[in-house]
Parts: sequence; structure tokens; C-alpha cells
Amino acid sequence: MVGGGGREHALVRALAAAPAAPRVLCAPGNAGIAADATCFPVKADQVEALVALAQAEAVGLVVVGPEVPLVLGLADRLQAVGIPVYGAVAAGARLEASKVYTKEILVRHGIPTAPARTFADPAAARAYLASHPVPVVVKADGLAAGKGVVVALSHAEADAAVHEMLEAGKFGASGRTVLIEDCLLGEETSLLVVVSGTDYVILPTAQDHKRIGDGDTGPNTGGMGAYSPAEVVTPALLADIEQRIVRPSVRAIAAEGIRFRGTLFIGLMLTATGPQVLEFNTRFGDPETQAVLPRLDSDLLELLWRAAHGALAGYRMRVRPSYAVCVVVSAAGYPGDYPSGDPIELPARLPAGVSILQAGTARDAAGQLVTAGGRVLGVTAVAATLAGAVQLAYATCDSIHCPSKYYRRDIGARQLNRR
Repeated sequence: MVGGGGREHALVRALAAAPAAPRVLCAPGNAGIAADATCFPVKADQVEALVALAQAEAVGLVVVGPEVPLVLGLADRLQAVGIPVYGAVAAGARLEASKVYTKEILVRHGIPTAPARTFADPAAARAYLASHPVPVVVKADGLAAGKGVVVALSHAEADAAVHEMLEAGKFGASGRTVLIEDCLLGEETSLLVVVSGTDYVILPTAQDHKRIGDGDTGPNTGGMGAYSPAEVVTPALLADIEQRIVRPSVRAIAAEGIRFRGTLFIGLMLTATGPQVLEFNTRFGDPETQAVLPRLDSDLLELLWRAAHGALAGYRMRVRPSYAVCVVVSAAGYPGDYPSGDPIELPARLPAGVSILQAGTARDAAGQLVTAGGRVLGVTAVAATLAGAVQLAYATCDSIHCPSKYYRRDIGARQLNRR
């Protein structure tokens, strides 16, 4: 397992629970993953060192968690030395690394998405914005850890976003080109799709909470919580999304000459005129993964193994009739400046159905668990009802002691209030 966040901790636990009882290694891992897998101090962007580690340990399958090693070509290098890998090759990872590239593919293949224009010149971008109605969406073209999207409600906000990206260099090379996109109105959701060529399996639906504050206020983050299933995606709507978006997207990627064996994360806006694509990511979502995997009644290792080997045709996934919610516990101040090294005390015992997945954690010199990132923990609860899962998750969050902990109090409220 490559990576060291909450998503990777969830994947490690699910893979370790496989009937094959595999030996699970992780690089670099974190303080929590170290209790569930053998960790190696190799960073996720050290491609050649990761390949050497996989060879030295005679690894039978590599699962890549984050996007950066995929963009750097880790899957390509592993395939070149004969090691099976679940994760997109660099050509496929470009779908996440460049929003402009993805938009071009969506338009070329007639897949529903918002109209957009591309700019590298700030003056040209501002001239376009001056005659464009608001709200409008300004997106940094490249990778920005989930923070490169600004929904501008006014021309002043749009101008400020253009300045930050194209002139002030807020996102470095990732923001040297921007996509200015019509703002789609509706409800946002996402699908995780395991893809192997033109074969695919759609995982259970989920909804993420991107903004830092309750009521979806404040700046975007990497994700502050998620729940599954997303009931707004009815069976009929899911069938429509599969027909209009999932199947055409998978076929479009193959038609572009990309040999894709990994996760296609499809961000969607459910508009009044039907679902439209907001973005593609090329790895498991975080924190959606933490809410989706506990609901699987299938062997995740078998699923990913088959996808990596081009043997996904005919696979049938089983899902438990349950609800899951993941509440992200972050360091106060995230996604801006936040403290590091604060002690964390976890409850000695957890209620049935609850797990704590670690993300930005480490051990200090004395062995104390401490904060080491913006998103620190993910508290996942599974229950027969969403309300039950929410109650379990928040009771556990309240029992965690950390001087700088922060978490939203309304994860799942949108769906509960709809009923």
C-alpha cells in the first residue's frame, strides 16, 4: 500500500481482512497504519525507491493510494518490472493532474459537463469574466490537494481567484493555467468506480463535505466527512448516471489510448437537467473511501487484484444493507495554518461498529501519539440507520482528547433533514 493518510489506513484494514490473509506492507504509512501493517520509511513520491522496495519484498500486488505517485509514473515503472499494480498509469493520472485535459476529453466525447474556457493570461481571464454572469467557478489546472477550486459569487471574488492563481502563484505550477467554468447548480455527489480497461464496478454511493464549516461554509478542504449511501442518488438516477456518464467515460478513456486499471473518481453535480461531470480523480476519494469500504461485503483484495490483472469482467459486488459515516477530526486552523505535535489521547475502547482511522499522526520521541497534519483522524461508524451511525461517530469524536481538535458537527445532516 502506497500512501500514509486516512484513505490508506482504510484500504490497509480492508485488504488485511481479506480471506487470503495477506502480508500487508505500507510506505510510508503513519502511526495508526503501523499497528495494522509493516511500514517502511519511503515517501509516496519516491518512485524508484518504491519500486526497489516492492522488488526487495517480493510484493505480489501494489495498491497506490494518493495521486502524486500515479502522476509521477509509479504504475508504469512497476508494470515495467513485472509487478502487478492497482493504480492508473501516468497517462490516466493526467485526468486528475490537468482539469483542462479532462474537460477537453469530456467535450470531445459528448459527456455532460459545464461549459468552460482556459486561460494562462490574467488580463484575458479578467476580460472574459467582466462579461460573464456570476456565480462562476475558477479552477487551477493542476493538483492542489483539493483546494484549487473557487466558487466565486461575485466578480470581485472571481478576480481575486485569478490573481491568486495566475499572478500570486498560490498553487505554483498547478495554477499557471486556470479553467473558468459555468457554475452548475444542484447537489454535489461522487462515484468511485473500479476500472479495468472497458470493464468497471461502481462502488456504493457517498457524499463528501468539502467546506471547513458547518452548513457548507468557509474554504474548501480535502474533505471533512462523508456518508454512504447517498440517498439522493436513487436506483433510477444511478442507472441514468451509469448510462450517460460512467460507461461513456470509461469508453472515452480507452478510446484515448489509455490503459486504465485503477479507480476513476467521478465528481458529479445533480442539476435540474440531469447529472453533469465536475471532475475526474484517478484514485480512491478521501474521506469517501472511509465511509464506502465498511459497507462492502465483498473481498476488496480480490476486486483490486482482478482489476489489476484485467480480469474484472463478470465480477459481482456485494454490499451490506447498512449506513456508514466518517467524521474527519482536523487540527484547528486547517486548511490554513495549524499546530503540529499536539498530543492525542484516543478512547481505550470503541463502541461496536466504530473505527478510528489515522491520517496526520506520528509518534514523538516519547512514543506519544501526536498531530502531524491538517486532517488528523477519521472516525467511521457503521449502523443500521444513518442517524445511528452519526450518533456513534460524534460520541466517539467527543471522547477524543486533543487540544487542537476540530470537526464539523453536521456530517450527514443534509440527508437526515431531507427525510
